[in-house]
Amino acid sequence: MSQANPFFDVKSNPFFNPEQNPFLDPEKNPFMSKDFAKMMSPFKPADVDIDAIMGSQRKNLEAVAEANKKAFEGVQAAMTRQAEIVRKAMQDSSATFKVLSEAKEPGEQAAKQAELAKDALENAVANSREMSDLVMKSQRAALDVLSKRVAASLEEFKGYVDSGK
Repeated sequence: MSQANPFFDVKSNPFFNPEQNPFLDPEKNPFMSKDFAKMMSPFKPADVDIDAIMGSQRKNLEAVAEANKKAFEGVQAAMTRQAEIVRKAMQDSSATFKVLSEAKEPGEQAAKQAELAKDALENAVANSREMSDLVMKSQRAALDVLSKRVAASLEEFKGYVDSGK
């Protein structure tokens, strides 16, 4: 049989005893008195334009959705281009084996291997640069949307603060 946790036992826990915890006594706890409203009256809430705040938040969500769309389009473009690069690499590798198999002399074969390796390295560097540019372009498009929205949001906030004076 499990034993009850004494912390949650109302009879033995001093936090639940009004004699030991003044916050449970309505006469000693200022937050439970009728004067609480009077005490808080100097702290009036500011006039807040809820519609303007909701509109601003809606614009924020629209900007995030647009940035996500641009990022997704960028990922799609990168994946498509990467698939094209892989397809071309497979075609080139089969052509490479054909060229190497046609070479009769070891010196000729070594020269062709060096030439093909150089071409493959140049293609790899060019493809890497192209993929990097594609990803950077996608990220820049998404960040531009968010940057513009942050700037607009700060201007809106400045307008709220200025109108509250």
